[in-house]
Amino acid sequence: MQETTLLIRGERCAATGNASFERRNPISGEAASRAPAATLDDARAACDAAAAAFPAWAETGPTERRALLLKAAHALEARADRFIAAMAAETGASPAWAGFNVHLAAGMLQEAAALTTQISGQVIPSDVPGSLAMGIRQPAGVVLGIAPWNAPVILGVRAIATPLACGNTVVLKGSELCPVTHGLIVEALIEGGFPAGVVNFLTNAPEDAPAIVEALIAHEAVRRVNFTGSTRVGRIIAGTCAKYLKPAVLELGGKAPVLVLDDADLDAAVNGTAFGAFANSGQICMSTERIIVDEAIADEFVARLAAKARALPLGDPRHGPVVLGSVVDMAAVERCNAMIEDALAKGATLVCGGKADSTLMPATLLDRVTPEMAIYHEETFGPVKGIVRVAGVDAAVACANDNPFGLSSAVFSRDVAKAWEVARRVRAGICHINGPTVHDEAQMPFGGVNDSGYGRFGGQAGVAEFTELRWITVQTRPRHYPF
Repeated sequence: MQETTLLIRGERCAATGNASFERRNPISGEAASRAPAATLDDARAACDAAAAAFPAWAETGPTERRALLLKAAHALEARADRFIAAMAAETGASPAWAGFNVHLAAGMLQEAAALTTQISGQVIPSDVPGSLAMGIRQPAGVVLGIAPWNAPVILGVRAIATPLACGNTVVLKGSELCPVTHGLIVEALIEGGFPAGVVNFLTNAPEDAPAIVEALIAHEAVRRVNFTGSTRVGRIIAGTCAKYLKPAVLELGGKAPVLVLDDADLDAAVNGTAFGAFANSGQICMSTERIIVDEAIADEFVARLAAKARALPLGDPRHGPVVLGSVVDMAAVERCNAMIEDALAKGATLVCGGKADSTLMPATLLDRVTPEMAIYHEETFGPVKGIVRVAGVDAAVACANDNPFGLSSAVFSRDVAKAWEVARRVRAGICHINGPTVHDEAQMPFGGVNDSGYGRFGGQAGVAEFTELRWITVQTRPRHYPF
């Protein structure tokens, strides 16, 4: 069993009172990891440490910040094997998914390093003679990052990399479902050489999460909050941030549609849809959840997609390479099984896969899904996907928008101009033409609309979220006053 610690003021430590909790492997039920169960005092101490370190870190030059972020990126990559083992043990993730997590997370640290000299402002014309008016960006203060379990390295790093590049200090609250995985990120940052208190790390027992999160958000030094997770919890985070007037970036649930138009390249559409639907067993915020296909090509498309889905290797990722590993827990299995039962009872056709009795769930496709079925509206967050047949472009767009979520989406068509117009009509923060719904790059403005949250991570959009925009003027010659 692997273990991790808290990090407060640059010191690895246990929780006050030495309380801890265990995370169990979702397949075997064996204890996978043990982590400290932080107390409210620990939460406040982490924020105090970040606040104390902020003034010096905010004044640290961009070249030094860049060097530390790059060193941390190399340290992260050097731990790839440990990340793969930790993710397999804690969340049942496949080695391919864990390796991709490490690769992209290292890229996020490298992109953050590049941003250190890109935090710029502007000179704004003033009506006052001799007034040099400027909009400048400055570090906000302490940033609280709350990261989930499903893409733990990517999303754990994303929660803190750009804030650090901007001169903020951070507190990372790790997930109760993968504390050791998140702890490895902190190890890499320690090796990177960040000064004591610039990075702080907390883990907490699941039952303590509401109180710990409120204490962190309420702390007077915390000036920004970012959270990636479910829409249900995101609403709670948003309400708490509003209570304490703390700006937040929220990246929440999704029900990403892929629109396969009647002129799509079917090989490209099948490959992109399969990847988007079944990577990490469908447990990605961007996962393809609604496969919307024109009825003119639906029979052939569904047959090809089913053949690919049936061939995807399924198994325990601790025992060899697989595409489909474990889903996170039996609650996920029960949720997906219930959606399968509901859809079949209301007229859907089971194309491949089906109900599971363990967390090793097969790739499952349900054809002829209609709005009366739960799977049409609700996020499965598993390898169970519904296919909706439509007649024409307008019907495809209407179906794509018939949902409160709006994170990622995709359109497949040989006519790029037509696809571009469709992409503009789909209500989502992200749309990929002739590519999968699952796609992320560190420099891109990543985020959703509606029930998928608000704010953007990545590149200049991230800089805007994690800095204060201030108006400063310099009067360069005598100014006339009316009295």
